Amino acid sequence: MNNSDILLMAEVVSREKSLDKDIIFEAIEAALATATRKRSKKNIEVRVAIERNSGDYEAFRQWEIIADDEEMTNPDAQMFLTDARKHSEELNIGDIIEEPMEAVVFGRIAAQAAKQVIIQKVREAERNQVVVEFQKHLGELVSGTVKRMERDGAIVDINGVETLLKRSSMIPREALRKGDRIRALVHEINPEARGIQIFLDRISTRFLIELFKLEVPEASEGYLEIKSGARDPGSRAKVSVYSFDPKIDPIGACVGIRGARVQSVSNEIGGERVDIIQWSEDPAQFVINSLAPAEVESIVIDEDTHSIDVIVDESQLSQAIGKNGQNVKLASELCGWDINILTNDQAVEKAEGEEAEARSKLMRLLDIDEEIAGILVQEGFTSLEEVAYVPKQELLDIEEFDEELVEVLRNRAEDALLIQSASASAAEAEKDLMNLEGMDEETAAKLKAHDVTDSEELADFATDELLEILPELGEEKASALIMKAREPWFK
Repeated sequence: MNNSDILLMAEVVSREKSLDKDIIFEAIEAALATATRKRSKKNIEVRVAIERNSGDYEAFRQWEIIADDEEMTNPDAQMFLTDARKHSEELNIGDIIEEPMEAVVFGRIAAQAAKQVIIQKVREAERNQVVVEFQKHLGELVSGTVKRMERDGAIVDINGVETLLKRSSMIPREALRKGDRIRALVHEINPEARGIQIFLDRISTRFLIELFKLEVPEASEGYLEIKSGARDPGSRAKVSVYSFDPKIDPIGACVGIRGARVQSVSNEIGGERVDIIQWSEDPAQFVINSLAPAEVESIVIDEDTHSIDVIVDESQLSQAIGKNGQNVKLASELCGWDINILTNDQAVEKAEGEEAEARSKLMRLLDIDEEIAGILVQEGFTSLEEVAYVPKQELLDIEEFDEELVEVLRNRAEDALLIQSASASAAEAEKDLMNLEGMDEETAAKLKAHDVTDSEELADFATDELLEILPELGEEKASALIMKAREPWFK
């Protein structure tokens, strides 16, 4: 095989496999280097360089330069720095020194080796191309055909590419068979995987939303928006929708004529029942909509805990909660609020319990009697912050309170808040000291007794200063604790 054959081989393979010519040349160079290395009786390193235009090639024997005091593991491919400097003073450790040598002829054996390398390069390039192509569709809906079922899940063919729908990403009780045409979401791409690299999903809320976008033109064209979704895969789901155009009914658009659109989505996800909910920016109204068809009597919103108490009639309780709590769970996920379903009696009992707890807390922190605490709670003052910082006039507007009492209550509330803040700071400082590596409770307590309450104060000590107040530490431990306390300085 002559030089022109090398050029022809690179040209043909490059065109057939849609690979860059350099990849083919590199494969041939690797094959020639391997053949040249095998011909030598020594464990040498070889580099072969092919001239891209003429096909001429040269071989070079290589030595890696190592330090003079380093152990030589391969004398045939390594050289000490002192010996290398005899060739050139500019050489350094880690450099490669080369010497021309006779290369093998690119014959049958070298060609066979090159073929194997080229096949490997082609496979790598094709896998990389698949990954690059699917990266563009990550999180998008794709269609494919079930090629076969395996223990791990379903192998789905998408335009000639094998992808995996894991059993954990399949809809429960869904019986897929070879030849089934399905839709799925491109969920994950793993370029490092040895086998299949593309993983699909059919149980996520995103998959449900993408199905609606496909079935509802108004959604894909931007006239309405699917705001959120929640699923119990294989059983029930909820989606909230909102229309930007007042002339478009978002629920009707998603349901379709005679329920055709929502039925099409339901059929794709194994008959899963889908409730379509009118989205509202008012959390209370949104929760009421999401719990339909259950009727809600009243709602109490607690923004601090991001929870909503929904009060329903006893007859509506089971419908609002749903089988195994499914309805309220999906509604909570859909709205993004923790929803508690209560009957009237339960709501009254809960309110009374909260009022009693608030009264008890105010009595203890403000040192007041039950009557005054009860009036405060009844008027909506349930925390120290409210008593201390709301406008003074709001407290004076309470019929039973005069200016002297209001002043006393506000002063006591401010003092209690200061004590709480100081206690919290002290607890945080003590925790800070205990977090230091090598610190124990006894040492921390002794430091606190000497007014060293946090790591910043400890960091300011010199070793001899710390030993003056805690000589039992010993120089080594004292120094170690100080250095640990100073670590944030160096970061």
